Amino acid sequence: MRAVVQRTTRASVTVDETVTGDIGAGLVVFLGIHPQDEDKEIRWMADKIVNLRIFEDDEGKMNRSLADTGGEMLIVSQFTLYGDCRKGRRPGYSTAAPPEIAEPLYQAFVWEIERLGIRTATGVFQASMQVELVNDGPVTLLIDSEKNF
Repeated sequence: MRAVVQRTTRASVTVDETVTGDIGAGLVVFLGIHPQDEDKEIRWMADKIVNLRIFEDDEGKMNRSLADTGGEMLIVSQFTLYGDCRKGRRPGYSTAAPPEIAEPLYQAFVWEIERLGIRTATGVFQASMQVELVNDGPVTLLIDSEKNF
């Protein structure tokens, strides 16, 4: 499982000119699913993201988590996080989970974040989406459950 995490002051996702999800201050998480991901990766990734200390405390240091701040999370499925650009000019996506595997795991991740007490918003799985966000900081992190980076 891979995630691109961006700290935001606000964000939204639109599908077919309809806003399907929006948040105020918090995190936007672009989530990629690998075919071998299971519940343990979901729990690990959810806990990692919710508890990352990337929000400023009263002294201006990144010392607070999303859980500490009461922020929200916009979660967008993004298979392109498993794009392999090492050969040629067209990325290969053979290491991304196919939709029938990825969608239930994506939904389970959303549920796990909600179980951890975070208000969530989402895009629409497999839809063409327009994501708007104001990256606060900017703060952008890459997280991989295999700890490749």
